[in-house]
Amino acid sequence: MPDGPKWPKRTGRDCPTVGSHRLPTVVPMTTHLLPPRGAQRTLALAQLSNSVGDGAYYVTSALYFTHVVGLSPARIGLGLTVAWAVGSVVGVPLGRLADRRGPRGTAVLLALATAVAVASFLVVRDFVPFLAAACLYASAQSGLAAARQALLAGLVPPRERTGALAHLQSTLNAGLAVGAGLGGVALSLGTDTAYLTVFALDALSFLLCAYVLTRLPAVAPVPATGEGAKLEVLRDRPYAVVTLLNTVLLLRMPLLSLGIPLWITERTEAPEWLVSALFILNTGAVMLFQVRTARSVTGLATAARAIRGSGLLMLLTCGVFALSAGVPAWTATLVLTAGSVLLVIAEMRQSAGSWQLGFDLAPAGRIGEYQGFFGTGVTVARTLGPLLLTLLLVEWGPAGWLLLGGLILAAAYALGPVSRWAARTRPDAADEGAGSGPDGPDASGERAEQLVQ
Repeated sequence: MPDGPKWPKRTGRDCPTVGSHRLPTVVPMTTHLLPPRGAQRTLALAQLSNSVGDGAYYVTSALYFTHVVGLSPARIGLGLTVAWAVGSVVGVPLGRLADRRGPRGTAVLLALATAVAVASFLVVRDFVPFLAAACLYASAQSGLAAARQALLAGLVPPRERTGALAHLQSTLNAGLAVGAGLGGVALSLGTDTAYLTVFALDALSFLLCAYVLTRLPAVAPVPATGEGAKLEVLRDRPYAVVTLLNTVLLLRMPLLSLGIPLWITERTEAPEWLVSALFILNTGAVMLFQVRTARSVTGLATAARAIRGSGLLMLLTCGVFALSAGVPAWTATLVLTAGSVLLVIAEMRQSAGSWQLGFDLAPAGRIGEYQGFFGTGVTVARTLGPLLLTLLLVEWGPAGWLLLGGLILAAAYALGPVSRWAARTRPDAADEGAGSGPDGPDASGERAEQLVQ
């Protein structure tokens, strides 16, 4: 929670004032794994429905595309890289479409488009149709993420959004874990039928997601007027720098799926089964503790503090991982486990802080557009991260770990002043949040107070 005196909890939307100063309202936050009833729980259910299918897809897709579709690993890598590059570009106008046409309807259509893309993988057997299906999949996924953020912004008061996103992240990890288990069954069977069943399950999961999204209240679209017809985010330099720095922080994403597995197999004596164990440790910890970790992030100042703390933890994490080389297997196992615990703590703090920045710095009425741009950091990290991590960790060894930690720490500390710069350039910085929901005025008062801390 923000520093300062502890004010009594209040349950009403009103907030007392002393003179011209508005006293902060303490918003109760649930300690349960389930989000509050209503829109937040429905959003979580939609997240859960497709994340189960995604979990199965992630662990089987590489073998499916080689064994069933018949593509070489090089062509798979090329196709997916091109697809996600296209998705990162298309995500911004699709987010803009969600703002202008309504986020609920746009999210439903994009969930259906994702289902069609996954279903098409069931029948493609050559590179060109595979590339077309992959481009549709990546574009629909990028747009769906932006539309969901705009939908959340329209249904959840500003001061509750980071907590809501924490619940969604927890739900995502739970669904991925279940889906990964189902994918593991398919891998153990190793038959074409098993792989086809997994992809059919993923397609059905997005159909279910689309249905669940229709159960949410509609959010009114924001009509374009004058300059509003343009993609303003592409000219917003402060927000672009925030997104760039956040992309550097997101280099921790390929660590779990690629960097650490390669490090374990190429540079340490630790057993290979540790890769799976560390994945389970990470997903389980996020599922259980992400909501609690996000509780202290309530504005720009607390978001910057959380990100600085995550940067320090990442530097320590990288140093610990570097110590696992050249030691006996049992020692390496203990060191890697300790490093993975530090990694997941840093991940949860960075996620909570970045969510707050991404929302707080986006102008009202442009949430989808700005979140579509902010989300390109994930795509870039997943596209370029593997190349960078392979060079740093496999080729450079322990020195590469330390360089990676230093790079993330520098980006984490830079985000504080850059986010303050971005906040000062908002055209409605003085009354940000007003009219954006029942808590809008309180949110703007809190932000003005935090910006001068």
